[in-house]
Amino acid sequence: MLDVLGLEPDEERVYRALLGRPGSTAALLCGHLDDLAHAPVARALSRLVEWGLVSRSADERFTAAPPAVALGALISQRRDGLRIAEHALVTFAEEHRAAMTGSSISDLIEVVTGVDAIRHRFLQVQQAARTQVRSFITAPFVALPPDENTAEPVAIGRGVHFRAVLDRAVLSEPGIIEDAIASLGRGVHLRVADELPMQLVLADADLGLVPLAVTPAGEPGAALLHRSGLLDALDALFETVWRNALPLELSGTGGETGPTVEIGATGPTDLDRRILALLLAGLTDLAAATQLGLSARTLHRRLRHLMDLAGVRTRMQLGAHAVRNGWAEPVRT
Repeated sequence: MLDVLGLEPDEERVYRALLGRPGSTAALLCGHLDDLAHAPVARALSRLVEWGLVSRSADERFTAAPPAVALGALISQRRDGLRIAEHALVTFAEEHRAAMTGSSISDLIEVVTGVDAIRHRFLQVQQAARTQVRSFITAPFVALPPDENTAEPVAIGRGVHFRAVLDRAVLSEPGIIEDAIASLGRGVHLRVADELPMQLVLADADLGLVPLAVTPAGEPGAALLHRSGLLDALDALFETVWRNALPLELSGTGGETGPTVEIGATGPTDLDRRILALLLAGLTDLAAATQLGLSARTLHRRLRHLMDLAGVRTRMQLGAHAVRNGWAEPVRT
């Protein structure tokens, strides 16, 4: 557990044994840790004293320092080291960009072949991001499904901003709604487009990963792009699609309650806006009702009321009216 702080397994075991046995000698610890000989225990104690995790008395008795103090200091040192490494990363990245200026095409585009290699690069691109990650999500998933993207929560934890556009067809994939709810809960901004031209992930303005067609050998491929005119074009493409896509508003909890289904006389309620956002995003009536914790009957009643408010006769006309008048947008408070 403490190997991330630089401690060896034997050192961690000795420290934990000392926590409940202050003033122990090396011999007493050996008796408690019966699978460790005297030499490894003595070596671990010596190292723990150097680390400041254990104090030694004149009569060779050892006491563990309070974890909040001793381990807290080690954690702070590690954080400082990581910050220094992040600053070094920025410097190295600038040096790399300068070196890539005028490079050949082969230096700017790396072809990655095979599912495992693509997955590895997909995670690496996100790990390399310093400010933002943008992506187009289509099915089938070449790298890995969204719910297996372990790099996303880690990057968000260090302050990276995520935006993603989903192809409307992706919404029918099993489990995608639950995963979208989890991402929205982490602060990811999601939008939906009728159709996306490709799968794509961009890290800042420095790296891009684009899946390619399957090779003749049957393996999927992808292109890893470094800063170049092509990457700039993909950057612009993402922003254009993002502006025209519809925001995806989902709720992690349902529950049909009286006040939320009251009919507003002059405009849509917050529940109405959620219904419209889900239907415009491509969910079926049943999926939207389930997501909001409503019965199908209540959802249809709300839609009929909205059509009356809008003065339209068809669902298509209602959708156009909702987009024009901002009915599918959340209320700003």
